[in-house]
Amino acid sequence: MTIILILSLFLIFIILILIFTTCFCARKSKEHYRLCAKLPSMPRGYLTDLKLSHKLSTLKPKDVLPFLSSILKQHGSLVHIHLLGHSYVLLNDPNDIKVLLSSPQHINKGPEYGLLKPWLNKGLLTSGSQKWQMRRKLLTYTFHFKILETYISSFNKHAQCLTKKLENMASNNQRVSIYTHMTLCALDLVCDTIMGTELRSQEGKSLEYVEAINTVTDITIKRIFKFWLWNGSIFNLSQIGRDFNKSLKILHTFTENVIKEKRAKLESVNCLETEELSFGKKRVESFLDLLIGISKQNPEKMTDMDIREEVDTFLFEGHDTSSTAMTMAFIQLGLNQDIQNSVREELYSIFGDSDREATMADLKSMTYLDRVIKETIRLYPSVPSVTRMLRQHLHIKEYDIPPQTVVVVVPYLLHREEKHFPNPLTFDPDRFLPEHSINRHPYAFIPFSAGPRNCIGQKFAMYQMKTIISTVIRKMKIETLGSQDDIKISAQLILRPESLPDIKLTKIK
Repeated sequence: MTIILILSLFLIFIILILIFTTCFCARKSKEHYRLCAKLPSMPRGYLTDLKLSHKLSTLKPKDVLPFLSSILKQHGSLVHIHLLGHSYVLLNDPNDIKVLLSSPQHINKGPEYGLLKPWLNKGLLTSGSQKWQMRRKLLTYTFHFKILETYISSFNKHAQCLTKKLENMASNNQRVSIYTHMTLCALDLVCDTIMGTELRSQEGKSLEYVEAINTVTDITIKRIFKFWLWNGSIFNLSQIGRDFNKSLKILHTFTENVIKEKRAKLESVNCLETEELSFGKKRVESFLDLLIGISKQNPEKMTDMDIREEVDTFLFEGHDTSSTAMTMAFIQLGLNQDIQNSVREELYSIFGDSDREATMADLKSMTYLDRVIKETIRLYPSVPSVTRMLRQHLHIKEYDIPPQTVVVVVPYLLHREEKHFPNPLTFDPDRFLPEHSINRHPYAFIPFSAGPRNCIGQKFAMYQMKTIISTVIRKMKIETLGSQDDIKISAQLILRPESLPDIKLTKIK
């Protein structure tokens, strides 16, 4: 018994040392603390820091955004927070946000993105400095208009599959929980366009892969808010760490096998020429085709590991973010029948009574639906917060924010500021009419971030969402079986519904 007690105490001691090392090892200079002391700040002190860290670790995801909102309301649009040896600064003024996000010097993500590296390695989302700049330049043309145009048939295919499923539910008068269906549709669509692989999750296939994606994303979120899991050794020893690594192996093995099969297929049919890829000479089938093409031409810049990290990155960013946005769009359309009717009228002016699929020209003509989507992601931006780890001084107004500070921008709160968006909780797509947008600060609406590190796939996301939403609305009427008050969301790496009202679907004859 004594030996067990001694071993238990020793284990607790080791864990505390590891936690201490993780939280406090990044010692700051006296100059750092001197500059931070001049910033508007929450109360300081070791006991205050510990209380705050405990509060954050016990907050439920749905309470995080209200908590940050209360800090900004109490302390202003620029506030310093000292937390477990780390310095954080919250920004909520578009002028200040522009200084941060428009700068090519401040492009390194905050430390929470490091927790994604076991999964995404150092892909476009998590890398910084020179690697990010090189990779961004290399990948930019893979989202060229002519490449996106080749994806439209895939968008339509998966939108039609979703619509048929929903039509069957409408025939049976089922109450529909729309989020799950949006997630599976988005995952199928992104797998098709990113990897050129039929996942068929909407048909109940690839369940192991779908479950692994859910497990990895959920655990990553939990780890961010529980500081004792920041240390890799402690995390890997924990049960959720073991669950994470088990699911991670499934994801990586799946992606690696797809890359090997795709490379072999392309080589066998001699699809990869040695000359530079040309938009006019051949049709590119998937994002993965493009990456393998880049690897063929520049093997030192794009290895199989590099391909895997970018495929994993775009699978994560491409399906999880858009599924939330589309879910919230359908919920809002179901709450606002007049707006839904206006969307349907616009679609009728484009398609008439035809059942034909949407073309790129059709998607561009959906200007009212475009405003509906923008209003949706104003209220519910898929990425609720953006962070930067400063490597150089950031000068904002009379303040000098020192290096080693994590600067946090929360689009979810910024988009709900009365001075930028009057009656901010009202769903009003006409906010985005040109005459209403012209005088708005360009950094007051940043659902895809902004500046050099904005979302590379934002056009992909908009075309994807337009295709799916328009396909469903052309076939069915949506009614939300609840009210705005029934919508509960949680702040994670992406915005996720905590609870939502169901919807009722009725076929349009």
